[in-house]
Order: sequence, then C-alpha cells, then structure tokens
Amino acid sequence: MATMKDIARIAKVSTSTVSHVVNNSRFVSDEIREKVLAVVKQLDYKSSALARSLKMKETKTIGMLVTTSDNPFFAEIVANVEHYCNQHHYNLFLCNTNDDPQRLEQCVQTLMQKQVDGLLLMCTESHFQAKLFKLTIPCVIMDWWPAELSADRIFENSELGGYIATKTLIEYNHKDIAIITGDLNKPLAQNRLNGYKKALLEYNLTVRDEWIIESHFNFDGGIAGMEKLLKLRERPTAVFACSDTIAVGAYQVAWQQGLSIPQDISIIGYDDIKLAQYIAPPLTTIHQPKATLAKVAVTQLLHRIKNPAENYRTLRLNPTLVIRQSVKKLSD
Repeated sequence: MATMKDIARIAKVSTSTVSHVVNNSRFVSDEIREKVLAVVKQLDYKSSALARSLKMKETKTIGMLVTTSDNPFFAEIVANVEHYCNQHHYNLFLCNTNDDPQRLEQCVQTLMQKQVDGLLLMCTESHFQAKLFKLTIPCVIMDWWPAELSADRIFENSELGGYIATKTLIEYNHKDIAIITGDLNKPLAQNRLNGYKKALLEYNLTVRDEWIIESHFNFDGGIAGMEKLLKLRERPTAVFACSDTIAVGAYQVAWQQGLSIPQDISIIGYDDIKLAQYIAPPLTTIHQPKATLAKVAVTQLLHRIKNPAENYRTLRLNPTLVIRQSVKKLSD
C-alpha cells in the first residue's frame, strides 16, 4: 500500500508537502499540487482515516446507545440522528441494548474502545443498577437514562403530554377514562401517568385504580393491557395508551372482541409514529418532536465535544396533539 513517503519520493517533494496537498491544510503552488496529485492517482493512494484521527485526536464518530423493542419510535429517532450526523460529516455507531442492563454495560465498553468522540444515550433499562460509569467523553442524554450522570440532557415534557391526552378525552365528554402505561419503574411512564391523574383531578373526575393498567411500551403490552380492561365489569369509554405501540395492541384486542373504534371505545396514543396515520381508524395521538429531538441532541453533542468545559445544559421539548379519527365525542 502506497504511503506519503512513496509519493514524496516519486514527486521529489517533502513528505509534509504531500500531507498539505492531500489534506488541503496549507497553500501549495498549483504546479507542485498537480505534480503530487498525479503521483497520488498513479499509486492509487488512499489516506488513512485511522492515522489522521489518531493525529487529530478525533475519529469523527458518535456512539449511540438505544433501548430497542418492537417500538418503531426508536427506529424513527435513530434515522433522524443518523441524518443529522451525516450533515456534520460524522459517522454513527449504534448499539442496541435490548432492555438488558448487562448488555448496556458491554455496549458502553465497546463504544469507548472504538474511541468515539461522544455518546448519545437513550436507554430505559429499569433494573439497571446505578453505578458510576467513568465516561470521560462528552455525552448527551436523550430523554432516558437509568442512572445519574454529568451530561447535557434533552427531554420531552411527558407529564404535559399525558395531561394533554387525558384532557382531550375529557373535552370529548369522556368521564370513564382508563390508561395503559409502560413499566412504572421508568420515569417516562410515571410522568405520563402523573399527567393523566392531573387532568382527571382538574376536572373533578375520580382516579380509579382498576383503570390504571401497568404494562409495557410495545405491541404485546397493549394487547395484555386491553385484555385486562375489557375483562372488568365496568368498562371505560376511552383509553389513553401511553405509546402508539400500546394503542396498536389495544386495537387488535378491540377487533378480536368485536368492538369498533371509536364507536364502542375511544383510544388515544402517544409518540405519533408513522404507522399511527395508516391504521384504521387513524390514531389520534400525542406528537413527540422526534426530528427536533435528534437535531438538538446531535448539535448539542458536537458543541460539547468542542466546548467540554461549559456548564451542562438541560433542554425541554413540548409535545403536541394530533387529532385523527380514533376518539368519539360523546353527547353531553
């Protein structure tokens, strides 16, 4: 494999001149530049990204740790993160933790060994034992991380989202409103439940324990939660599904039991994944600003890489309501 020394020898210039031409790091006369580039082409020289990264003490790579399930929400976030990394000429190393605390620790070690310039963290492992990760590189937490960590954080106001979802059902004249949550050991699930309770109490509606169904943020979680609700003697007229995947599972159970949405039961979801607009009927849901979350996270991480001594920042993004056809307005 050709080296800069080979090019310098054939072109009869110094190695530093070859480096300046290849990396465009300093002015070189057109005559010398053309001479060097001709030899570069002749030898089919490819510069070593690894050698350059070791010299510059950067690899132009970002690591991302993300919990994966069958929730398309994560896939949409990752796609947006990769898009913004590419815009800044960074490569993304993705590690899926599969909601496994042991795998999470292994992934951290793997990314550190790859010498990534920074880390994006989006993990919800509820049984994670909070221990001090000696992360000496810049990090940005994207909403979820199971332990205390000195890092920038960007999170979605999930309590507000839970409040908006429940308030919407109330404004459609529903008073008997159930909720199917994710694992309540996860702050995200607890926050959405808090928003649900806040809206009910604000409108002087009873918070009924039997209508609070703890489940998981996936399709199976929606199936299990909806089955529990429909076995109750007193059924709710509306359900707040704390993720769109939960809502899709709930749709499946309603269909299996001969119920029509929203004529027999109304459902509102959370996340506004792309699938939400294509199921029948299209799902009314709470929109998370996924593209904005990804863009701000990447931008803040790159800023942190260049400015490691600045104070850590916490940024909050607010969700919004997307009205479709899965909620029926009851008569007064």
